[in-house]
Amino acid sequence: MKRPIAALACALALLPAAQVLAQSTPIEVKKTNGCGCCLAWMEHLGESGFVPSGKNMFAGLLVRFKLDNGVPQRMVSCHTGLTEGYVIEGHVPAADIRRLLAERPDAVGLAVPGMPLGSPGMDQGSRREAYDVFLINNDGSTEVYASYPGN
Repeated sequence: MKRPIAALACALALLPAAQVLAQSTPIEVKKTNGCGCCLAWMEHLGESGFVPSGKNMFAGLLVRFKLDNGVPQRMVSCHTGLTEGYVIEGHVPAADIRRLLAERPDAVGLAVPGMPLGSPGMDQGSRREAYDVFLINNDGSTEVYASYPGN
């Protein structure tokens, strides 16, 4: 009787570690050198179970990379992530990326155009602008995927 209880206790003790490993999703982030908000967004992703790695690019090459990977010009932000076949443009919350990876729509990925205050990586205390996360469809059209209120 003691062995099954001990085994159950060990399994329960290891459960949080197993959950973290199961959620450890790599994401490669293309950015310009020295961009603080890009690094802050990568930190947000790391705190949410992603494993971000950054690659610095010259600004002109980064813009070309975005366009070549299906990000419409009107959706451009400062950094671009790549994970599990999807493009993640800008300050997209980790929860929306998790939802995308769970739902697996036939799409390019997600975008938060510009750099709205209060989005992950653009934290300014309690100040927040309202912003939308857009799903980028394969034909370049977009639709609202999630909305966040301002204050």
